[in-house]
Amino acid sequence: MRRVLRHQDRRKGLKEALAAMGTSSHGRLASLLLIGPTGAGKTPFGDYIEKNGMAGKRCVHFDFGHQLRSIAGDDLTPSGLDREEHAFIKEVLTGGLLLENEHFHIAGKILDSFARSRDFRREDIMVLNGLPRHEGQAADMDGIVDIQSLIVLDCTPEDVYERISRNAGGDRSSRDDDGIELVRKKLEIFSSRTEPLIEHYAKAGRVIFRIKVGVSSTADELYSEFISVTGRMAI
Repeated sequence: MRRVLRHQDRRKGLKEALAAMGTSSHGRLASLLLIGPTGAGKTPFGDYIEKNGMAGKRCVHFDFGHQLRSIAGDDLTPSGLDREEHAFIKEVLTGGLLLENEHFHIAGKILDSFARSRDFRREDIMVLNGLPRHEGQAADMDGIVDIQSLIVLDCTPEDVYERISRNAGGDRSSRDDDGIELVRKKLEIFSSRTEPLIEHYAKAGRVIFRIKVGVSSTADELYSEFISVTGRMAI
């Protein structure tokens, strides 16, 4: 069953999805997936959702990119990650690459360590940001998380470059992966590998909500747009 929220169906569909969230299936983590190109503001928006909650439920923001950068910078060492995997993560970040299926166990270790460190509970909602990033990862993630809804941040490449140059989201300072060529590469990968996830989850019957992101859009504005559709949000 395909279910993409549009016009009058948005409010009803998203409310139903939020009402069901926080109830994990077969022990999997109940999750909401944020999707958008680099620079669209996923990190500050995810942090804002975590701070304010959603539908009366506690939210925990898993920012996979931040986790990888922290590991590469030796600021974080998830349990079970060996030296070779640590070095591989640095290569992935330097090249602006994605973790492919054969390396998914690394992502699994990072997510598991994060959930444990944040005392994630069955009634909570995991806000996923940066994982999964392609359909192969989506299949692997299916055994760990129950992605029930998606929020897609729509941002044009032109606005992405401008947002990054302005640090519009306030999360781009001291980033080594924001050079023009690397950002261009990320946008190409997003278009070819990550964006198809929207169709993937639509076909699986997941509720999909789209938010337009402009050059000056802020996390609180995105959140306000989100709650204007849901009609209810715990703050």
